[in-house]
Parts: sequence; structure tokens; C-alpha cells
Amino acid sequence: MITPGYAQTMVRYNTWQNQNIYGAATKLGDADRKADRGAFFGSIHATLNHILWADQMWLFRFGASERPIAKTLRDGLSQHDDWNALCAARVAFDTRIENWAKDISPTDLDGDLSWVSGGTGQNMTTPKWVTITHLFNHQTHHRGQVHALLTNSGVKPGITDLPFME
Repeated sequence: MITPGYAQTMVRYNTWQNQNIYGAATKLGDADRKADRGAFFGSIHATLNHILWADQMWLFRFGASERPIAKTLRDGLSQHDDWNALCAARVAFDTRIENWAKDISPTDLDGDLSWVSGGTGQNMTTPKWVTITHLFNHQTHHRGQVHALLTNSGVKPGITDLPFME
């Protein structure tokens, strides 16, 4: 079981690391960000779109946001084709996640969450605290991929270790 404090810490980490990764990615040109680099979602740009889309889907499932513009996982990879629009959407949604987490209570972590998985098309039911943990794990996992792609492109993002969070 997690606590509201855990969720609030991870939301701060999410915002901090999005600023880190997006700041580093801004140093690349649009073609470099969109180049297929062999990652699971191909490019840096598509992977960042995926993270945003997945965050939007999870908050929608939690009842804390409207459904994302892109309806499918595949469409989520190109939901924001323009870099500046993607950056602005990321900042705005980080604020949405922060506002959701500041009011989270222990009872919000209890019980199950049911949804239809966009990846498998199956009905899913999982403890709420597991899905909230997954939200943060998913962000970190794919940001790690972007970090590696940026590093391989000659751009070095800042520190990512949680104990050094600003």
C-alpha cells in the first residue's frame, strides 16, 4: 500500500524530471527529436507524446481529468506534432497532476479500479494504489528511454536520482 505522501513526492519528481528531459530535448532540432532511433516508440518526440497521453489516460481513469484528445495508444504517439505545443501540453498537464495529488486521501488509494486496457483491449481490475504506482513507474520507465536517446544524441540531461530532487 502507498500513502498520499508517496503520491505527492512522485508527482514532484515527475514535474522535476519532465523539466529536465524537455529542457535537454529542446537542445535538439525538430528532425532530431522526431528521428526514429529504434526505441519502442521510435523517436524522442513520439515517446514524450506517449508519456503525456498515458498520464492523461490514467488521470481520466481516476476521474481527475477529461479523456485525452487521442483515443488510442497509437494515436497518442502523435497527439502533439508541434514541439512547442507538446511542451505546453506537458507543463499544463503536470499542473493538473499536481492538483490531483495535493488532495489525494488514504481512501482514494483503497478499493479497485476497473477499466478497458488500450493496449490489450481487455477489461482490467486492479487495486487503485497499484494503478497509481504504475502511473509513476510508467513515467519513469519511458523517461529513462528518452534519457538514453538524448545521451546517444550528444545531449546530457541533468541528474535524475530521487534523493537529489530540487
